[in-house]
Amino acid sequence: MRWEGGDPGVSNQKTPTTILLTPDRKFHSFGYAARDFYHDLDPSESKHWLYLEKFKMKLHTTANLSINTDLHAANGKRVKALDIFAYALAFFKEQALKELSDQTGGEFDNSDVRWVITVPAIWKMPAKQFMREAAYKSGLVSRENPEQLIIALEPEAASIYCRKLRLHQMVDLGTQTTQNGFSPSDNVGSGMSQAKEHVRRNRQSRTFLVENVIGELWSELEEGDRYVVVDCGGGTVDLTVHQIRLPEGHLKELYKASGGPYGSIGIDYEFEKLLCKIFGQDFIDQFKIKRPAAWVDLMIAFESRKRAAAPDRTNPLNINLPFSFIDYYKKFRGHSVEHALRKSNVDFVKWSSQGMLRMNPDAMNSLFKPTIDHIIQHLTELFEKPEVSDIKFLFLVGGFAESPLLQQAVQNMLQGRSRIIIPHDVGLTILKGAVLFGLDPSVIKVRRSPLTYGVGVLNRFVEGKHPPEKLLVKDGTRWCTDVFDTFIAADQSVALGEMVKRSYTPAKPSQQVIVIHVYCSEKENASFISEPGVRKCGTLRLDVSGTESTAARREIQTLMQFGDTEIRAMAVDVSTGRTVKASIDFLSH
Repeated sequence: MRWEGGDPGVSNQKTPTTILLTPDRKFHSFGYAARDFYHDLDPSESKHWLYLEKFKMKLHTTANLSINTDLHAANGKRVKALDIFAYALAFFKEQALKELSDQTGGEFDNSDVRWVITVPAIWKMPAKQFMREAAYKSGLVSRENPEQLIIALEPEAASIYCRKLRLHQMVDLGTQTTQNGFSPSDNVGSGMSQAKEHVRRNRQSRTFLVENVIGELWSELEEGDRYVVVDCGGGTVDLTVHQIRLPEGHLKELYKASGGPYGSIGIDYEFEKLLCKIFGQDFIDQFKIKRPAAWVDLMIAFESRKRAAAPDRTNPLNINLPFSFIDYYKKFRGHSVEHALRKSNVDFVKWSSQGMLRMNPDAMNSLFKPTIDHIIQHLTELFEKPEVSDIKFLFLVGGFAESPLLQQAVQNMLQGRSRIIIPHDVGLTILKGAVLFGLDPSVIKVRRSPLTYGVGVLNRFVEGKHPPEKLLVKDGTRWCTDVFDTFIAADQSVALGEMVKRSYTPAKPSQQVIVIHVYCSEKENASFISEPGVRKCGTLRLDVSGTESTAARREIQTLMQFGDTEIRAMAVDVSTGRTVKASIDFLSH
């Protein structure tokens, strides 16, 4: 669907994650509209408006995320993260339903829609649950009808889409030809821009058809072939290893999702650090608060130059400094921006007579370096794992995958070990894959658990096996406390629909609710919940009210499902066969 807005010099980029609230904290606008409106406000007014950007990353970086986590707006004020995400989702819902109604010519009811929200695979359970809570709050779906919303993992969506690709929809860096009848070219960048031009000329209609025809690429994939999807977005980089199972083409995950906060935002941070080095941290901090709209402007100017960076570039990149930057700097420091640039010991950045920052290509490339180094290091480590041998293809997807600097770095790292494939509309790969996933969520049959999950239990104390400090004597029986009862281990394969069964008994017959703490660890095996690296990460709640029975000992059988994108729990009272309301919560602390 076409969004309004966009920047000069940047085609088909994704809408920025920006949102604007009025001074009384009501939703005003999202994306370019938010950015442009905020930008046009008078500084005396704009300081009362709440403008937030790049807020999706906060869910990944917040260690103890909860329903009450705060975000900071550009003017320094705090807002509830849940409200911001709910506002954004409500806006998407409205836009999508309007578009559907326009296309079909009839009213479209929300209950007719199955919604899919994509999140990075390396997000932990609390972040996924947070998204779901925001969806409930926004009215996207109701708590009573949770299956109307599916949480999809971004690299999985990309993987589902990539295996359906026809070769003419891809750029194959391995053979250096664009599979489009173009002449081979030694330079990745020019092949890419030719291909883009070709795509631009053949712009399809705005809705894409889901082709069930298996593309030609697929014909090269054989039973058991393995491929890696590297999803490089704005905030995170996510790596997923899949294996194909024929004939249906189901997918099986071979190694737990890995990655980290190495998205293209890292380059923006480096640019900010460079500005601090030239103009002083004190000035930049002040400028961001006092002239937030001009700061946004400067970052937009940087964004379009960032996209022009390429390994073989020789001419400098010019970045427009907003007038208020130049003006405010003079007031703040008492000397000119030009003077600051001359005095600073940053050799690669000069002042151009047209009032621009002139960066030579090495300076720009050095801003990319830390982020790209992280990604390459991660890929190198991944390829050393025994489960990740013989990788046939590496799919490079996500907005950052368009960067020729990143493409070249991945190519140099692989040295021909796998073919690198970049879908043409690389920024839309995940979106399209998410639609395919929503149509058939069962296509991914086996996943790997990212963490070890379990609960603390009492076991009979065994001399010589259990540490004496864990001994508890109760009614003459010797128990060992804090034993970690593992539900599932990190990196363990778990099939879709596979259940982990446990039985729990209420401590007293009158008990209404059983609350069990769920623990998790990055390590594959844990013996006790008190070990280092084991932390409490959630609670399992069994609501046993109204199921009182005459049975001497009530047994509640609990089933937990770990093979899906979210962890679910169900429970049954064994003596009566009644369903017990079970929920597993990762957000309350």
